[in-house]
Amino acid sequence: MPKAALAAIVKHCDRILRTREIGDYDGAVNGLQVENSGAVTRIAATVDASLATVKLAVAAQADLLIVHHGLFWSQSHPWTGKKYELLQLLVENNLAIYSSHLPLDAHPQLGNNAQLAAA
Repeated sequence: MPKAALAAIVKHCDRILRTREIGDYDGAVNGLQVENSGAVTRIAATVDASLATVKLAVAAQADLLIVHHGLFWSQSHPWTGKKYELLQLLVENNLAIYSSHLPLDAHPQLGNNAQLAAA
């Protein structure tokens, strides 16, 4: 299966979504939240970066999960219990997470508002 560089995908997403230019909630972290070994062969996408969606991405053998609601929304909290299990799954399965919240919402073609208007 062909591989793409994680860095190239992140750079592309950051550019088209204008990640650095579009403000968001202070606790939101847009862009690459968790890296992998650097190669991507399969991408999965979901709304929330939850334990359930990470398990589905792992089952689908994805190595990049693109999400709308990422892992970080507030001050740091201990990575224990279910959060630890999520982190462990990410690391053990070489799964990167890229998050885009308001930059995705604001995109003139890919954003929620644009898609709803088109529908």
